[in-house]
Amino acid sequence: MTNLSTRAEKLAAFDRLLTIMDELREQCPWDKKQTTESLRHLTIEETFELSDAILEGDPDEIKKELGDILLHIVFYARIGSEEGNFDMKTMIDSLCEKLIRRHPHIYGDTEAVDEEAVKQNWEKIKLTEKGNKSVLGGVPKSLPALIKAMRIQEKARGVGFDWEEKTQVWEKVEEEMQEFKEEFNVAEEKEIDLEKASGEFGDLLFSLINYSRFIDINPEEALERTNKKFIKRFQYLEAAAKESGKKLSDMTLAEMDVYWNEAKSK
Repeated sequence: MTNLSTRAEKLAAFDRLLTIMDELREQCPWDKKQTTESLRHLTIEETFELSDAILEGDPDEIKKELGDILLHIVFYARIGSEEGNFDMKTMIDSLCEKLIRRHPHIYGDTEAVDEEAVKQNWEKIKLTEKGNKSVLGGVPKSLPALIKAMRIQEKARGVGFDWEEKTQVWEKVEEEMQEFKEEFNVAEEKEIDLEKASGEFGDLLFSLINYSRFIDINPEEALERTNKKFIKRFQYLEAAAKESGKKLSDMTLAEMDVYWNEAKSK
């Protein structure tokens, strides 16, 4: 294992990055053209690429993707400086002040005996800082629905609005499942109100996400791992069928199940 760089080496590397960013912004036609708005979707894409690398457990890719995100941060700081709104120093100063302010158990006289106490302090301080009228006001509107549900539940928990026992949460899951079945029971021949059924399905998903939080499972990561597992097995099915001279579109479900079960066993 290589030795980690010293603080001086890290500062020198960061200074080099700032210099390169200045040169690119002044000399490269593409970099000169970018705005905070044009970079936004690219930043989101880079964040998801980092997420993929983390789920794959690939340190080299994690390093590369973190570098790409750092580039975007430096880019935004340079644009902010040009527009007279902020620069790298004021951005970092603001971050440091926030970290100190939100960790009174480290930099003040507040006590926090465990992780949960730290979270609750963080949310309470954040609420007073932003002047939000609602505890949920800080949840970004553009978050994907599954992640948004997680954050909503976490913020509600931060002010004490939560179930006491996981058994209570599971009872809620079963209740929501029954309500969904009543609206969308495939065994019954009746006209389905898709709007009501969709609402009940959303309630069921929300309760499942809540339960996953109680048992320390990240539902986003769990679902993504299942997605990857399905892709891997389906691609095995495609390859095996092709090797046998068959087309999936011409195969029966029973024939495809043979290869699917092989993929599961492997």
